[in-house]
Amino acid sequence: MARKNLLAGLADMSEEGGTSHSYPMRGAGKSLVRSLDELAKQADKYLEGEAVVELDPDTIDDSFIQDRLTKDDDDFRDLVEAIRARGQDSPILVRPHLSAQGRYQVVFGHRRVRAARELGRQVRAVVKSIDDRDHVIAQGQENSARANLTFIERALFARRLDERGYNREVVAAALAANAGSLSKMMSVTERIPSSVIEQIGAAPAVGRERWVELSLLIGKPGGASKARSILEEKAFSSLSSDEKFLALYNALNKAARPVKKVAPATQAKWAASDKTVVAEIKNSGKSYSISLKSKNAGRFGDYLSRNLEQLYARFIEEENKGD
Repeated sequence: MARKNLLAGLADMSEEGGTSHSYPMRGAGKSLVRSLDELAKQADKYLEGEAVVELDPDTIDDSFIQDRLTKDDDDFRDLVEAIRARGQDSPILVRPHLSAQGRYQVVFGHRRVRAARELGRQVRAVVKSIDDRDHVIAQGQENSARANLTFIERALFARRLDERGYNREVVAAALAANAGSLSKMMSVTERIPSSVIEQIGAAPAVGRERWVELSLLIGKPGGASKARSILEEKAFSSLSSDEKFLALYNALNKAARPVKKVAPATQAKWAASDKTVVAEIKNSGKSYSISLKSKNAGRFGDYLSRNLEQLYARFIEEENKGD
């Protein structure tokens, strides 16, 4: 399966040094406005002329930072079958393991490593010595370019980078995200605990705005604990990730804004026989208003005000007679 849109800005990385000087982050906008086609071209140029070797997948460890919530899905099964049928079309990128001699750490191509391991065959790879910063940028941009990580997977990846101390410029570069998009990702993962996100899963059909809405519900007092208790119910175990999201959203949304049955307000009019007073009456059950108009409206209104005590006493008397 042809790899596309993999990597931007690392094409001239130094062979010896761990630090890349080919990714000058002078404002997020300069790097983030690149189109996916440009990212793909940069990636192709980056791999041009590099030696591709075959490695035992059992000598390759995962990246030090996770970017996916779901390991086995339909797309992965399709990838396995494609590699089984025609082999691995494009190499992965790995770096020498920083603390284990003879081992490697995958930068991008996690699923191709897993597929090769499952099929019992060697994995085609390019080996580069890069530092952690360039590692996360390469890993994140490869995910952005292939465009099949869900919003919440990208948001959780951003959160993990932030927790490891990477500044917003590096996180934005890794995700090819502008400041506004990154801010929404971070706000969602601030309100929704990671444990709740992991229980829901990748939710591939759920976009950014619905996750923002859910985060606002969970961000209410007691919302996080309520969400955990809902997700722990037995009925949720058999649901898909998208179904879990929807069920949780509906449950919290209903709890946050209960629908109350309210009787419709009634309206009526009354007019004196001589038409000198006209009353408009509104009754909603909890409130009752009378608006007086016409020639004698002011004087009749004053009369009612002066006699409210007597009228109310008469009302109570008649109510008690009814009992």
